[in-house]
Amino acid sequence: MKIAFTTSGESLASPLDSRFGRAPRLLIYDQDQDTFEVLDNRKNVEAAQGAGIQAAEAVVRSGAQTLVTGHCGPKAFRVLAAAGIPVFTTDATTVSAALEEFRAGKLQPAGSADVEGHWS
Repeated sequence: MKIAFTTSGESLASPLDSRFGRAPRLLIYDQDQDTFEVLDNRKNVEAAQGAGIQAAEAVVRSGAQTLVTGHCGPKAFRVLAAAGIPVFTTDATTVSAALEEFRAGKLQPAGSADVEGHWS
């Protein structure tokens, strides 16, 4: 299974970014292979609108089956839900800490967005 994480860095030790649409990078972790790739999301950081939708579409295209982030807005949540991708929110400080919480079953899927659009 592939899991998408929001981050500002390029490794599992990098900070987990609390923002979904405006996170500078998406780290796509492949649990089966124990590998990851990093997707550049910086074009959405300064977007006037649509950052969450664009980031959600990038997650879908990546093949990720799950998203772990700090917060997710309503438009991005709808795109992810339509694609069957559950959203898990956490206040973990790093990608690796969020991954461990996910693996340990400490995270629950969100039933809806937890912030308004254009949250930063």
